[in-house]
Amino acid sequence: MKPLEDMTVLDLTRAIAGPYSTMYLADLGAKVIKIENPKDPDIIRDYSPKFGEEETKLSAAFAQYNRNKLGITLDLSKPEAQEIFKDLVKTADAVVENYRPGVMRKFGLSYDTLKVINPKIVYACITGYGQYGPYVKRPAYDSCAQALSGLWSVNGYPDSAPVRIGTIISDLVAGLCGTIGIITAYHYAQNTGVGQMVDVAQLDASLAITGYAVPNYTAGGIIAKPLGNADSNARPFDSFETKDGRIFFGGFTDKFMKITFDFFGEPEFLKNPKIDTLVKRLNIPTYEEIVKPKMVECFARYTSTELEEALAEAVPLVPIKNIVEAIKDPQIQAREMMVKVPYPFGEVDIFGLPIKLSETPGDPKGVAPLIGEHNEEIFCGILGMSKNKLAELQEKGVI
Repeated sequence: MKPLEDMTVLDLTRAIAGPYSTMYLADLGAKVIKIENPKDPDIIRDYSPKFGEEETKLSAAFAQYNRNKLGITLDLSKPEAQEIFKDLVKTADAVVENYRPGVMRKFGLSYDTLKVINPKIVYACITGYGQYGPYVKRPAYDSCAQALSGLWSVNGYPDSAPVRIGTIISDLVAGLCGTIGIITAYHYAQNTGVGQMVDVAQLDASLAITGYAVPNYTAGGIIAKPLGNADSNARPFDSFETKDGRIFFGGFTDKFMKITFDFFGEPEFLKNPKIDTLVKRLNIPTYEEIVKPKMVECFARYTSTELEEALAEAVPLVPIKNIVEAIKDPQIQAREMMVKVPYPFGEVDIFGLPIKLSETPGDPKGVAPLIGEHNEEIFCGILGMSKNKLAELQEKGVI
């Protein structure tokens, strides 16, 4: 048994943030029914690269974020589709959408309407700016939230222009917050019979991952700026060049520094009264003038592999890897964080499930659906629709 096996989710999301959220629910056993407009399906179906034969090519990104889901089609702009959706809501535990605020109300499918049909329904909306506030009418992408939240302002190197974080971090963290909210509300509904709205904004979620930046300013008046690979509170905590690459070293405590300089063969260096304690080394001028130059010199004597083999089990030190090296890393492999998903027309390697449960493990190896692949299974099997009615609705473009 999987932990969410008794949960049914109607997934109206598209792109990344919403599908990433419901991906976790599906991996953990929920029946996630992905609902797409037959004339305007999820845009990431068109993302490259794709795998498979010409007629059946599937986006690798779509396969990753929509694994383990069932796929049906409904054009919610049509009244008949809206009634079918309401029938599905009667059988479901959660609805997840990432339209701009107001779209579901225009369809007559707002939370206020759906909770009358099913008082236990959990209604989750994952949007750029949330369901209230002065920005609710604005369209948003990941970079909007990154820029507005301050994430860009703390990324990059000193004296450089603000730099976007090199992944869709605002999409992903909003998706994770959505998953947490959905499971929390579902747990409450199961115990009380009362559902609720889960309102997640990319902007909110992005502000919540700015690290020390908020308290550093509110308590200390310090406005966070880009530090490159360094840290605002710990030194040394940075990347260093080696003979053949770069490593990250974060061994700033007295214990870790002693281990490191014993390995370098220079234990006397740390006995200098200007740097013989952690507090003294955290002083920025002292670190920049005395400690950092010595560390740059010492790390450059060795290859990244030599340093990893000698120190990685004793101090926080790791080689800096590119994505190819990362997915082949033995720790990643041991944790099954890369999985191969077979399809009738090819196979794709995608990231696995980072939530490891000892008694009820999830499974990230399910396939993503073709457009409307499960129409008959859901409409005829769950709602009792006849095949003739299904064909009629498909002909009319409702399904």
